[in-house]
Amino acid sequence: MFGIGGGELVFILFIVLMLFGSDKVPEIARTMGKAMAQLKNATNDIKSEIHKGAEANGFDAKSLTDITGNINAEINNAKNNLLGDTTNLLGDTTHEIEKVKEDIDSISGPVKRQM
Repeated sequence: MFGIGGGELVFILFIVLMLFGSDKVPEIARTMGKAMAQLKNATNDIKSEIHKGAEANGFDAKSLTDITGNINAEINNAKNNLLGDTTNLLGDTTHEIEKVKEDIDSISGPVKRQM
């Protein structure tokens, strides 16, 4: 739940109990429950209005799924065209780095450590 573990949840409940007292906690919980129920009802109303508007304009669930599927396919196609083939991107780079290291070693000789 929101990335909060059991210990953190107990600590938060303890702080709430200390701040508001044991007589206010049930009232706060009821108020939060009512607010969550109203939020759920509002989101369901918005969803139903969107579906009614889509049906009034001749869209059904299948056509909306087809449209969004086509849009997603086009986005993925554009992404693939933009990025191109990135499978061997680092392979060439590491080969070039190794060549430069060998050239530096051949010019400067072996590295000696001083203590």
